[in-house]
Amino acid sequence: MKKIAIIIVAAGQGRRAGEGLPKQYRLIAGKAMLRRTIEGVISALPDALVQVVIGADDHADYNAAMEGIHILPTVFGGASRQLSVYNGLQAIECHSPEFVLIHDAARPFLTTELVSNVTAALESGANAVIPAIPIVDTLNKVQGTRIAGLVDRSSLFAIQTPQGFDFAALMAAHKAAKGGTFTDDGSIMEAAGHPVEICAGDERNFKVTHPHDFKKAEAQIMNELGDIRTGTGYDVHRFEEGEYLWLCGVKIPFTKALKGHSDADVGLHALTDALLSAVAAGDIGTHFPPTEEKWRGAASDMFIKKAAMIIRDRGGVISNVAVCLICEKPKIGPQNEAMTARIAALLGIAPERVSVQATTTEKLGFTGREEGIAAQATATVRLPWQAI
Repeated sequence: MKKIAIIIVAAGQGRRAGEGLPKQYRLIAGKAMLRRTIEGVISALPDALVQVVIGADDHADYNAAMEGIHILPTVFGGASRQLSVYNGLQAIECHSPEFVLIHDAARPFLTTELVSNVTAALESGANAVIPAIPIVDTLNKVQGTRIAGLVDRSSLFAIQTPQGFDFAALMAAHKAAKGGTFTDDGSIMEAAGHPVEICAGDERNFKVTHPHDFKKAEAQIMNELGDIRTGTGYDVHRFEEGEYLWLCGVKIPFTKALKGHSDADVGLHALTDALLSAVAAGDIGTHFPPTEEKWRGAASDMFIKKAAMIIRDRGGVISNVAVCLICEKPKIGPQNEAMTARIAALLGIAPERVSVQATTTEKLGFTGREEGIAAQATATVRLPWQAI
């Protein structure tokens, strides 16, 4: 197998999608589009070098989107796509790859089959290969508002990425094309005199650009995530002396604290168990044993993030979560909005997918006697059928 590198072009600042963020950092079904793209690349070619080219001001957005993924350090893009790719090529030149694939960050539906189509053509001796799909719609020339004749579509194809190249040939072609205005690398290779071959593309591998494209992308993902799972969790912590306690990620001043090995956040503990339950991944004690000293006083943020990561690693998304806190005091109502926002931020989902409720036991039982707090939680998760 030849040594392969993949350059992900993510330096654009396009906001045609209608949000303040560059589109590559917008969420699709709870996950940044760029992360979906890179996860697809890693799944298709796990041994490849992955080089991402980002905007100079995008580090914070990139780091937030890519938590837990370890690839080559980013490089900054240039004033055009052509310059951005060239910067990426220069960054990986020291690794001496034999082949390089160039892929758009805005195509998050890369498949192993599509990558195999490209790499197979390179392995067969092509210096440049691009995936393409035939145009099936009727095409017409138009003058003003009137049709001026049919266009023969038999030789017309829509071009996609990833485009694959012999690394040395593409680097030389980029150097020769410096100062040009090429919008894709196949054109740069063609201008350098290299024949450019096509291979079978994939209609699912569309480019996300406009607001309706995000809706189409979410619908495509949800159609693929047909295995719907529900998990439940329950936890209890007693009160002890203290001046504050943690509930659902929010620090609340109070006359007592909650006793526990970690920060004793009973709400996040119950929700962590619900998430793990939904994907049959054990419980909070499985991953964070209370017998281990390293978890003493630990923030429960890390517990719930770990559960969310396990779901993401299985290709799943979190549809909604609900936590019900059972106590006489403190009063939960004034903290509800902050708790909802904190859970949403920790899980990377919209606040509309988070419910925080509270109830009492009418002075009955240990919660009624104000000896502690209980919490129960549910979580609904969508997984690909083959994930488990």
